[in-house]
Amino acid sequence: MSQTPETAEIGARPHQPDEDRFHAIHAEDIQWRPFPAFPPEARLAILVGDPTKPAPYLIRVKRPAGTKMMPHKHPEDRIYTVMSGVFYIGLGEIFDERKLTAYAPGSVVVLPGNQPHFHWAKSGEYITQVTATGPLGLGYIDPANDPRRPR
Repeated sequence: MSQTPETAEIGARPHQPDEDRFHAIHAEDIQWRPFPAFPPEARLAILVGDPTKPAPYLIRVKRPAGTKMMPHKHPEDRIYTVMSGVFYIGLGEIFDERKLTAYAPGSVVVLPGNQPHFHWAKSGEYITQVTATGPLGLGYIDPANDPRRPR
């Protein structure tokens, strides 16, 4: 009997980085850290992979109530899954509250690379999970909004 993709031997493919063994990440074990490209009160947690490498990664982003992420873009395609709270995102190079769309927990948002967008934790804290292939990049449309820029 010849092998088809459906019957190919398990383990025939190489593992992705950080996916070579079974493991679980419990919510209480997630390590939230500041991220230099984010406003100081926002947090990022790296769950799987290494976002600095050209490989798949999985991160979570937490923004407290009221936090705005000014217009920016990422070179990589991204898939956002809303874990908790309401994720408000708008498209464009100028922050415009009228362009925001609210996404409830469980929603999935596909964001193509290089698409200018902005976020706002308008109604309270939210957590999104981001799946992408790195390296992670983040460039602000207006460099004056970049927290990494010397003041």
